[in-house]
Amino acid sequence: MASLLTLHDDRLFSVDEAVRQIARRIYAETRDLPIISPHGHVPPAWLSENLSFDNPTRLLLTPDHYINRILHANGVELSQLGVPVTRTDMTEADNRAAWRIFCEHWSDFNGTAMRYWLTDQLVGVFGVTQRPSAENADEIYDIIQAWIDDESHRPRALMDQFNIEFIATTDDPCDDLHEHDKLAADAEFAAKHRVAPTFRPDKYLVPGKEGWNDLADRLGEVSGIDVSTLAGFTEALENRRAYFKAHGAVSTDHGIQDLDAAYLDTQEAERLYAKARAGQLTTAEADALHHHLIMDQVRMATEDGLTITLHPGSLRDHDRATFAKYGADVGCDIPHAIEVTRATREMLNAFGNHPNLNLVLFTLDEDVYSREIAPLAGFYRSVYIGVPWWFVDAPESIMRFKEAVTEMAGFSRISGMIDDTRAFCSIPARHDMMRRMDAAHLANLVALYRLDEDEAIEQARKLVVDNPKKVFKL
Repeated sequence: MASLLTLHDDRLFSVDEAVRQIARRIYAETRDLPIISPHGHVPPAWLSENLSFDNPTRLLLTPDHYINRILHANGVELSQLGVPVTRTDMTEADNRAAWRIFCEHWSDFNGTAMRYWLTDQLVGVFGVTQRPSAENADEIYDIIQAWIDDESHRPRALMDQFNIEFIATTDDPCDDLHEHDKLAADAEFAAKHRVAPTFRPDKYLVPGKEGWNDLADRLGEVSGIDVSTLAGFTEALENRRAYFKAHGAVSTDHGIQDLDAAYLDTQEAERLYAKARAGQLTTAEADALHHHLIMDQVRMATEDGLTITLHPGSLRDHDRATFAKYGADVGCDIPHAIEVTRATREMLNAFGNHPNLNLVLFTLDEDVYSREIAPLAGFYRSVYIGVPWWFVDAPESIMRFKEAVTEMAGFSRISGMIDDTRAFCSIPARHDMMRRMDAAHLANLVALYRLDEDEAIEQARKLVVDNPKKVFKL
């Protein structure tokens, strides 16, 4: 007989009964609040077209690089999981086989953040009551498939069921945002939910990288601006930022290698841009021009008011063979150490206290949060601390984060929950986990007589609602 899969209502709360009771009362005030999701990767077409999630493998396994990496480490070929997501050759038998592999490896996720999210989804969303195994894999697949096939579980209906008030997608600067236009034109949907694009210009800001010249030409074509000079390229980026803002964007997002940012002399910047267009940049010159362009994105944010989020610290595509075979975003990005204080000094000296700038700093380097980011956010008016994200988003690391950054910067400098997910059905699980961790952390402070309980409840609500609305200017 298969073991039961359950969700305990006190999960993530203290084992101490008195502290647990406080956490329950705090959590009760936030558990049903609407979800605000200002940074994620849900494709806007899912919502505009109200697309079916297809099948359990396509929904839960193939696009989830967290799951992919653990299964790969335990001997599974990514091709068996339907990777990459662009494949169209997976049959029903292939999808069931992939799901069976996942269920056979269920114990490999024990103790991980993935096990927590998966259990929350399987029980709380799909109604699965048995722990996955080789024996019940097909039965669980059928339960989830029946859920997917129910018309009431299409993405737009789930926006209601998951109580998602605001969600941001991540979009290419040259996108015409027609999917967002379709959503905005639906008066009934738009009255309850806001779906905003996010300006993600990463690949346009790395001159010297293969394909960059074609991207620059495309930017010029879409904006209608001559990009033969750096001045024109800059104007084209400003044009597209304005287009995104007019279509509801509240932020720009930058996945960068490091946080170095500094202006070049105007003539030197134009000279390097001309070399980039001619395909003649050295590596050092490409880095210098990239850092100039990042600095200028911060400058643009002070003028158009879009919140800017910077998240360095990932060595992309660490395994070259996997990248060559499957492409990017399949689980082989690996964290590395970064430096923040010196890297951001020029940026923050220029813009750190600008009244129109909200700058959110994330990292995959956990130590940097307490050592550098929290002290910076504790002084500079524009700097906010991005919540734990990607490799730092298990309950244990989230609690370490909370204890480390609040002692230096307090709660007011924290961004609010960022789920950073393309896994739509994990959104409520991720936000609920953060609300539970908020309650657990605040309950400890109450139990130690460092906060009164009414203050803790008020603070919990601010972390869920007030902080993200302030940071992302909602």
